[in-house]
Amino acid sequence: MTIEQDLSRIAEQEKALSFDAFDLTTAWQLGKLLQELATERGLGIAIDVTLHSMPVFYAALPGVTPDNVNWVRRKRNMVLRYFRSSYASGLKLSKDGKTVEDNGLSGADYAPHGGSFPINVKGTGCIGAVTVSGLPQRDDHNLAVEALALMLAKDLDTLRLDPPL
Repeated sequence: MTIEQDLSRIAEQEKALSFDAFDLTTAWQLGKLLQELATERGLGIAIDVTLHSMPVFYAALPGVTPDNVNWVRRKRNMVLRYFRSSYASGLKLSKDGKTVEDNGLSGADYAPHGGSFPINVKGTGCIGAVTVSGLPQRDDHNLAVEALALMLAKDLDTLRLDPPL
């Protein structure tokens, strides 16, 4: 897929993966689902679900390093700043030949890399973020999308990003 195709698909994901309602119980269920998927697959990832600025779920699975904690924070900051996935933000910056610093942000606090996805509620918008760190960025992104699609009973095959060319 090209950057333009990825950006278009991610826009579809962000529209389709919206909840009617989302509370602390739903946040915990989302985090637990990601933990179960990762454990079944033997993935060493960090998982974070944050509502507004409140951490609700965090798990560090075997293989995670302290660096993943920082990656989670920086990717989540991208979502909470722009209300779109960190991967979409990174692809857009790359397409435009820009960096987060060009937008007046610090790379120490913002990571335009895949893995954090907005938690959207219909009629409200972005209320938080679900973040995965530990895999290549496209895989982090796809895992977050997979969990959201499963929770919302959406067809993952029509939402998942295709493997890169």
